[in-house]
Amino acid sequence: MIVGSGSFRRCALALVLAFSAVAVAQQPGGNGAGSPPTPAPAEAPPDKRILGVLPNYRTANSDVPFKPLTAEEKFSIAAKDSFDWPIIPLSGAFAGLYQLEDSNPSFGQGLKGYAKRFAAAYGDQAIGNLMTEGLWPALLHDDPRYFRRGTGSKKSRAWYAATRIFVTRRDDGNWRFNYSEVIGNSVATAISNAYYPESRTVTDNVVKLATQLGTDSFSQVLKEFWPDIKRKLVHHPAKPASPPQAGTAVAPVK
Repeated sequence: MIVGSGSFRRCALALVLAFSAVAVAQQPGGNGAGSPPTPAPAEAPPDKRILGVLPNYRTANSDVPFKPLTAEEKFSIAAKDSFDWPIIPLSGAFAGLYQLEDSNPSFGQGLKGYAKRFAAAYGDQAIGNLMTEGLWPALLHDDPRYFRRGTGSKKSRAWYAATRIFVTRRDDGNWRFNYSEVIGNSVATAISNAYYPESRTVTDNVVKLATQLGTDSFSQVLKEFWPDIKRKLVHHPAKPASPPQAGTAVAPVK
């Protein structure tokens, strides 16, 4: 990540999206006043992409019996999140923003400067994913998945989601401090010093780490409420019963 206004704009964008998710999820359904509540539908497997674009390979429903991942499965999730095609336009968008702000002036402007910023933005996401979802979870026997709660008040669910960057499941199913998230992002931040020559101070690195942790926290909130948002956006009203066709016998009411 890039230190400066670009980092804070990225964090602010994630914050807006997260709170928008909570707001949409809190909107009343289409039953109308006085109508009986609609029973909660059975939870479907999580979508692999939020809004059809953002990678969402490491979300699992909490009501499904826990099954630990192998090290190979952890690296598979990390690879999917790091090399899925939406990462390319997302990195391009961040590179364009940083180009407009002239972040890291040594990169220059023009096509050459944009290419350097694109590579740096892509590296931020890919390295961070590989560290927090693959390498460190495999070494520390942590589970990199986000276990969606799906029930309870909106406030409790938002708090639960936002704090999962500090709490995770181990491979044995027990909960503990999320060392993989914190250590993984710390290592990714240290590696980023190799390609961000103008942001290598201690303060710069603390800001980069805090921004990444904040972005990951907000993304967990999006994952928690995305199924609710999808149900609101893709609402299919019940079809009225078809009248009996001509010539069809109707059983008399007793």
